[in-house]
Amino acid sequence: MTQPLHALVIAAHPDDAEVWIGGTILRLTAAGKRVGVLDCTRGELATRGDVVTRTRECEAASALLGLAWRGNLERPDAHLVADLELRADLARRICELRPALLFVPHARDLHPDHVAAGRAGREAWQLAGLARWAETQGLAAHRPERLYETMGHTPFEPSCVVDVSEVAERKRAVLEAYASQFSDAAGESDDGHQLARGPLLERIRARDREYGARIGVDFGEPLRHEGPLPAFDPLLP
Repeated sequence: MTQPLHALVIAAHPDDAEVWIGGTILRLTAAGKRVGVLDCTRGELATRGDVVTRTRECEAASALLGLAWRGNLERPDAHLVADLELRADLARRICELRPALLFVPHARDLHPDHVAAGRAGREAWQLAGLARWAETQGLAAHRPERLYETMGHTPFEPSCVVDVSEVAERKRAVLEAYASQFSDAAGESDDGHQLARGPLLERIRARDREYGARIGVDFGEPLRHEGPLPAFDPLLP
Protein backbone atom coordinates (compact mmCIF):
# COMPACT_ATOMS: atom_id res chain seq x y z
CA MET A 1 0.00 0.00 0.00
CA THR A 2 1.19 3.53 -0.78
CA GLN A 3 2.57 5.37 2.23
CA PRO A 4 -0.30 7.53 3.52
CA LEU A 5 -0.34 11.24 2.85
CA HIS A 6 -0.69 13.78 5.62
CA ALA A 7 -2.74 16.06 3.36
CA LEU A 8 -4.50 15.78 0.01
CA VAL A 9 -5.61 18.86 -1.94
CA ILE A 10 -8.38 18.41 -4.52
CA ALA A 11 -8.38 21.10 -7.21
CA ALA A 12 -10.23 21.67 -10.47
CA HIS A 13 -7.23 22.80 -12.53
CA PRO A 14 -3.43 22.75 -12.40
CA ASP A 15 -2.31 25.90 -10.49
CA ASP A 16 -5.53 26.19 -8.41
CA ALA A 17 -3.94 24.54 -5.38
CA GLU A 18 -0.89 26.76 -5.68
CA VAL A 19 -2.92 29.98 -5.92
CA TRP A 20 -5.32 29.28 -3.08
CA ILE A 21 -3.12 27.45 -0.55
CA GLY A 22 0.39 27.28 -1.98
CA GLY A 23 1.78 28.74 1.23
CA THR A 24 -0.07 26.23 3.39
CA ILE A 25 1.32 23.38 1.29
CA LEU A 26 4.83 24.81 1.63
CA ARG A 27 4.46 25.03 5.39
CA LEU A 28 3.39 21.41 5.57
CA THR A 29 6.14 20.06 3.33
CA ALA A 30 8.74 22.17 5.18
CA ALA A 31 7.61 20.38 8.34
CA GLY A 32 8.29 17.03 6.68
CA LYS A 33 4.65 16.22 5.91
CA ARG A 34 3.69 14.19 2.83
CA VAL A 35 1.31 16.28 0.72
CA GLY A 36 -0.46 15.36 -2.51
CA VAL A 37 -2.54 17.29 -5.05
CA LEU A 38 -5.25 15.78 -7.23
CA ASP A 39 -6.25 17.97 -10.18
CA CYS A 40 -9.53 17.11 -11.89
CA THR A 41 -8.73 18.59 -15.33
CA ARG A 42 -5.67 19.57 -17.35
CA GLY A 43 -6.90 23.14 -17.87
CA GLU A 44 -6.89 22.71 -21.63
CA LEU A 45 -9.50 25.41 -22.27
CA ALA A 46 -7.71 28.14 -20.36
CA THR A 47 -7.25 31.40 -22.25
CA ARG A 48 -3.49 31.21 -21.75
CA GLY A 49 -1.09 28.36 -22.41
CA ASP A 50 -1.71 24.86 -23.78
CA VAL A 51 -1.77 21.37 -22.27
CA VAL A 52 1.88 20.58 -23.01
CA THR A 53 3.06 23.88 -21.53
CA ARG A 54 0.81 23.69 -18.50
CA THR A 55 1.82 20.08 -17.79
CA ARG A 56 5.48 21.07 -17.84
CA GLU A 57 4.78 24.06 -15.59
CA CYS A 58 2.78 21.88 -13.19
CA GLU A 59 5.69 19.46 -12.86
CA ALA A 60 8.06 22.31 -12.05
CA ALA A 61 5.67 23.81 -9.49
CA SER A 62 5.13 20.41 -7.87
CA ALA A 63 8.88 20.02 -7.39
CA LEU A 64 9.11 23.47 -5.80
CA LEU A 65 6.25 22.60 -3.45
CA GLY A 66 7.97 19.37 -2.42
CA LEU A 67 4.89 17.25 -3.16
CA ALA A 68 4.98 13.55 -2.40
CA TRP A 69 2.32 12.83 -5.03
CA ARG A 70 0.35 14.56 -7.78
CA GLY A 71 -2.34 13.12 -10.01
CA ASN A 72 -4.85 14.26 -12.60
CA LEU A 73 -8.26 12.75 -13.39
CA GLU A 74 -8.11 14.29 -16.90
CA ARG A 75 -11.78 15.24 -16.91
CA PRO A 76 -12.76 17.75 -19.64
CA ASP A 77 -11.95 21.32 -18.67
CA ALA A 78 -14.95 23.66 -18.29
CA HIS A 79 -17.26 20.62 -18.31
CA LEU A 80 -16.60 19.26 -14.83
CA VAL A 81 -19.77 17.91 -13.24
CA ALA A 82 -20.24 16.73 -9.65
CA ASP A 83 -21.74 13.44 -10.76
CA LEU A 84 -21.57 9.97 -9.20
CA GLU A 85 -18.56 9.04 -11.33
CA LEU A 86 -16.47 12.01 -10.21
CA ARG A 87 -17.47 11.49 -6.59
CA ALA A 88 -16.45 7.83 -6.77
CA ASP A 89 -13.14 8.64 -8.50
CA LEU A 90 -12.26 11.10 -5.76
CA ALA A 91 -13.37 8.73 -3.00
CA ARG A 92 -11.19 5.95 -4.41
CA ARG A 93 -8.15 8.23 -4.37
CA ILE A 94 -8.91 9.23 -0.78
CA CYS A 95 -9.04 5.56 0.23
CA GLU A 96 -5.82 4.80 -1.63
CA LEU A 97 -3.84 7.80 -0.37
CA ARG A 98 -5.35 7.87 3.16
CA PRO A 99 -4.73 11.54 4.03
CA ALA A 100 -5.34 12.93 7.51
CA LEU A 101 -6.33 16.32 6.06
CA LEU A 102 -8.47 16.90 2.97
CA PHE A 103 -8.67 20.28 1.23
CA VAL A 104 -11.44 20.90 -1.33
CA PRO A 105 -12.61 24.04 -3.16
CA HIS A 106 -15.40 26.01 -1.53
CA ALA A 107 -18.51 25.04 -3.47
CA ARG A 108 -19.72 28.63 -3.88
CA ASP A 109 -17.53 30.07 -6.61
CA LEU A 110 -17.69 31.93 -9.91
CA HIS A 111 -16.09 29.05 -11.84
CA PRO A 112 -18.38 26.03 -12.45
CA ASP A 113 -15.41 23.64 -12.35
CA HIS A 114 -14.48 24.87 -8.87
CA VAL A 115 -18.08 24.37 -7.76
CA ALA A 116 -18.14 20.82 -9.14
CA ALA A 117 -14.78 19.88 -7.60
CA GLY A 118 -15.88 21.29 -4.25
CA ARG A 119 -19.22 19.50 -4.18
CA ALA A 120 -17.81 16.19 -5.39
CA GLY A 121 -14.85 16.47 -3.02
CA ARG A 122 -17.06 17.01 0.00
CA GLU A 123 -19.32 14.10 -0.99
CA ALA A 124 -16.26 11.91 -1.64
CA TRP A 125 -14.99 12.66 1.87
CA GLN A 126 -18.18 11.12 3.22
CA LEU A 127 -18.34 8.24 0.73
CA ALA A 128 -14.72 7.17 1.31
CA GLY A 129 -15.51 6.46 4.96
CA LEU A 130 -18.27 3.94 4.20
CA ALA A 131 -16.82 0.46 4.76
CA ARG A 132 -19.29 -1.40 2.57
CA TRP A 133 -18.82 0.97 -0.35
CA ALA A 134 -15.04 0.73 -0.04
CA GLU A 135 -15.26 -3.06 -0.04
CA THR A 136 -17.01 -2.93 -3.43
CA GLN A 137 -13.94 -1.08 -4.73
CA GLY A 138 -11.46 -3.52 -3.19
CA LEU A 139 -10.28 -0.83 -0.77
CA ALA A 140 -10.25 -0.13 2.95
CA ALA A 141 -12.54 2.73 3.99
CA HIS A 142 -10.86 5.96 5.02
CA ARG A 143 -12.35 9.31 5.97
CA PRO A 144 -9.81 12.12 6.59
CA GLU A 145 -9.94 13.50 10.11
CA ARG A 146 -10.34 17.08 8.90
CA LEU A 147 -12.03 18.65 5.92
CA TYR A 148 -11.03 22.17 4.87
CA GLU A 149 -12.50 24.34 2.11
CA THR A 150 -10.16 26.62 0.18
CA MET A 151 -11.24 30.09 -0.93
CA GLY A 152 -11.51 30.65 -4.66
CA HIS A 153 -13.03 33.74 -6.26
CA THR A 154 -15.94 34.13 -3.85
CA PRO A 155 -14.99 35.22 -0.31
CA PHE A 156 -16.29 33.53 2.82
CA GLU A 157 -15.73 34.08 6.51
CA PRO A 158 -12.82 31.74 7.31
CA SER A 159 -12.64 29.37 10.25
CA CYS A 160 -8.91 29.98 10.40
CA VAL A 161 -6.16 31.80 8.53
CA VAL A 162 -2.81 30.08 8.06
CA ASP A 163 0.22 32.31 8.59
CA VAL A 164 2.29 31.88 5.42
CA SER A 165 4.55 34.89 5.90
CA GLU A 166 7.75 32.84 6.12
CA VAL A 167 7.03 31.07 2.82
CA ALA A 168 5.49 33.99 0.90
CA GLU A 169 8.48 34.41 -1.41
CA ARG A 170 8.63 30.68 -2.03
CA LYS A 171 4.95 30.76 -2.96
CA ARG A 172 5.73 33.53 -5.44
CA ALA A 173 8.42 31.31 -7.00
CA VAL A 174 5.94 28.42 -7.25
CA LEU A 175 3.41 30.62 -9.05
CA GLU A 176 6.12 31.99 -11.34
CA ALA A 177 6.69 28.41 -12.49
CA TYR A 178 3.33 28.80 -14.26
CA ALA A 179 4.75 31.41 -16.62
CA SER A 180 1.95 30.98 -19.17
CA GLN A 181 -0.57 31.97 -16.50
CA PHE A 182 1.21 34.43 -14.22
CA SER A 183 3.99 36.20 -16.12
CA ASP A 184 3.68 39.94 -16.75
CA ALA A 185 2.99 39.21 -20.41
CA ALA A 186 0.19 36.81 -19.48
CA GLY A 187 -1.41 39.48 -17.34
CA GLU A 188 -1.63 41.98 -20.21
CA SER A 189 -4.63 40.26 -21.81
CA ASP A 190 -7.86 40.87 -19.94
CA ASP A 191 -10.37 38.13 -20.72
CA GLY A 192 -12.81 39.30 -18.07
CA HIS A 193 -11.54 36.85 -15.46
CA GLN A 194 -11.58 38.32 -11.96
CA LEU A 195 -7.89 37.57 -11.39
CA ALA A 196 -6.93 38.55 -14.93
CA ARG A 197 -7.18 42.30 -14.42
CA GLY A 198 -3.78 43.79 -13.71
CA PRO A 199 -0.64 41.94 -12.58
CA LEU A 200 -1.88 38.51 -11.51
CA LEU A 201 0.80 37.73 -8.96
CA GLU A 202 0.30 41.03 -7.20
CA ARG A 203 -3.44 40.48 -6.99
CA ILE A 204 -2.88 37.08 -5.39
CA ARG A 205 -0.34 38.51 -2.96
CA ALA A 206 -2.71 41.37 -2.14
CA ARG A 207 -5.33 38.89 -1.03
CA ASP A 208 -2.76 37.00 1.04
CA ARG A 209 -1.79 40.31 2.66
CA GLU A 210 -5.45 41.09 3.39
CA TYR A 211 -6.02 37.83 5.24
CA GLY A 212 -2.64 38.01 6.91
CA ALA A 213 -3.58 41.42 8.28
CA ARG A 214 -6.69 39.89 9.86
CA ILE A 215 -4.48 37.78 12.13
CA GLY A 216 -1.69 40.34 12.56
CA VAL A 217 0.88 38.85 10.15
CA ASP A 218 2.20 39.77 6.71
CA PHE A 219 0.61 37.01 4.61
CA GLY A 220 -2.19 34.54 5.30
CA GLU A 221 -4.37 31.99 3.52
CA PRO A 222 -8.03 31.58 4.59
CA LEU A 223 -9.62 28.18 5.19
CA ARG A 224 -13.05 27.02 6.23
CA HIS A 225 -13.15 23.93 8.43
CA GLU A 226 -15.95 21.39 8.69
CA GLY A 227 -17.03 21.63 12.32
CA PRO A 228 -15.32 23.38 15.26
CA LEU A 229 -11.54 23.50 15.39
CA PRO A 230 -9.57 22.26 18.38
CA ALA A 231 -7.53 24.84 20.27
CA PHE A 232 -4.19 24.00 18.68
CA ASP A 233 -2.47 24.20 15.28
CA PRO A 234 -5.27 23.42 12.78
CA LEU A 235 -2.78 21.92 10.32
CA LEU A 236 -1.73 19.10 12.64
CA PRO A 237 -4.27 16.43 13.69
